[in-house]
Amino acid sequence: MEETNTTTQVPASQNYAIPFAIVIAGLAIAGAIYFGGNNANPVAAAQPAGAIDPVTSADHIIGNPNAKLFVVEYSDTECPYCKTFHATMNRIMNEYGKDGNVAWVYRQFPIESLHPAKAQNEAEATECANKLGGNTKFWEYINKVFEITPSNNRLDQAELPIIAKAIGLDVTEFNKCLENDEMKTVVDAQIASGAKAGVSGTPYSIILVNKKAVSGINGAQPYEVVKAQIEELLK
Repeated sequence: MEETNTTTQVPASQNYAIPFAIVIAGLAIAGAIYFGGNNANPVAAAQPAGAIDPVTSADHIIGNPNAKLFVVEYSDTECPYCKTFHATMNRIMNEYGKDGNVAWVYRQFPIESLHPAKAQNEAEATECANKLGGNTKFWEYINKVFEITPSNNRLDQAELPIIAKAIGLDVTEFNKCLENDEMKTVVDAQIASGAKAGVSGTPYSIILVNKKAVSGINGAQPYEVVKAQIEELLK
């Protein structure tokens, strides 16, 4: 499943078609895997809709920065499907990240119309963690956010500095960064990147092989589907 960004320029008649198409695509993938055996081709399920910005050292990367395959995910911390998919991707990286062939890139795509104030604020909080502690603290911070959030705009924002303290960040500097909107332009740039790539809902992931966009993952596809897609592309 995927949360749709109702603020993008999508005709009203298509708003219901997009989630329905995602469900159909997901069923098609599952059917191909189940009935196709070793000949299943889940890679054909989705193709990137737009132009994706290249992965750079400024991105939030877990895994080998020179990996053959990148999963570039656009996500919203208050999206319940993103919470599910975040756990899926952590499982994928535990299995495939260790050999250096797969890496995961997280990019912000808070949907203000669905999660007013909170999703944007939480995205900026993760970027403050990155500013103060680098990539490692970014991942520690966002993993904790997804662990504790009830989703759907229900995370108590008082938890944000508590998380910062728990992972060893300077809380005073963290609060200063967050309260002054220091990371707003960083988050907004990632939202613009997603829009350019054709993202209209979350989670949405684009798979790069040898730096070229070859496939997409619509919504919170289950672990087995993502695994099959990755294994096919690593052949």
